[in-house]
Amino acid sequence: MKKVIVLGAGLVGKVMAADLAKSFDVTAVDYSQDALNEAAKLAVKTKQADLSNLTELSQLLKPFDLVVGAVPGFMGFNIAKTVIEAGKNMVDISFFPEDPFLLDDLAKKHGVTIVTDCGVAPGMGNIILGYHNKRMQIQQYECLVGGLPLVREWPYEYKAVFSPIDVIEEYIRPARYVQNGALVVKEALSDPELVHFDDVGTLESWNSDGLRSLIRTMPNIPNMIEKTLRYPGCIEYLRVLRETGLFSYEEIDVKGIKVRPVDVMAKLLFPKWKLKPGEEEFTVMRIVMEGEEAGVKKRYQYNLLDRTNNGTLSMARTTGYTCTAVVHLIADGSYSRKGISPPEFLGEEKAHFDFILSYLKEREVHYSIS
Repeated sequence: MKKVIVLGAGLVGKVMAADLAKSFDVTAVDYSQDALNEAAKLAVKTKQADLSNLTELSQLLKPFDLVVGAVPGFMGFNIAKTVIEAGKNMVDISFFPEDPFLLDDLAKKHGVTIVTDCGVAPGMGNIILGYHNKRMQIQQYECLVGGLPLVREWPYEYKAVFSPIDVIEEYIRPARYVQNGALVVKEALSDPELVHFDDVGTLESWNSDGLRSLIRTMPNIPNMIEKTLRYPGCIEYLRVLRETGLFSYEEIDVKGIKVRPVDVMAKLLFPKWKLKPGEEEFTVMRIVMEGEEAGVKKRYQYNLLDRTNNGTLSMARTTGYTCTAVVHLIADGSYSRKGISPPEFLGEEKAHFDFILSYLKEREVHYSIS
């Protein structure tokens, strides 16, 4: 039985570890003992370690065959680099801000497969686009996606499944999209639109930097955009917080003490954004691709509406099970491309695409296609 190590035992990490434990010898690692205690309730082996200590991490990785990364984004790049240098294959959902292709040569040198951004979006959206890009000439790609609490609660009407600093990054990182073949860069939270979704209602979409690797790997598609979804009204208060400087990484002096406003905000917002016991949430995604297939105009639409299921959070299911599906493909040798592989590379092969969709369906994550 192959040995898999899951780096990070948070709300998503523990779900992935439990899913993989059905097929592999799995150990979840985290600095937080509370997080490990929750993972242990899911019959997962655990180990406490400081994953920011890269020397310690190198030693920790030695007995394992495959690595799953589920750490906050600011840790992701250095951890992926350490995993590569340890000669281990990896599937990662840390969504680190650095360009993953900076590690491509190193990964090829060590002969390892590193799949980055392997969540729901980025992740499953890339896989879907990768599949269709091989089979048609796509002119337009749009992905609208968001994870929200089922009950809207003032003032935030939002709850975080990921690290609060990673969520804040969505609100401050410049948003890139492609229009008429040209790269466009706008501030996050720009160009808000109201969009209706069946069984959900009206949500507000805004520009976020979700395309990531697609800008590099899909230069043939002239129009591509991803927008994040929130309940209407959220954008205005987020803009106020951002413009006040409360999301800034620049240190300020407060009574002789240097602090980063973003660290203070993350500390304040985490309890406010934390899901209460038994509180449910949902993930909604709509992907639309338009173009020509065999000389015929085609429009494909994928819809996802997933809710908390038997106590397992939807964002953990939709993100985590995409990642664990890919772990299986690497573990059994089905996917072995060396170097950095963004998820769209996996979508190119029909067998991989069908396996991932089937794997998700078995876990009651359903994508409807029209």
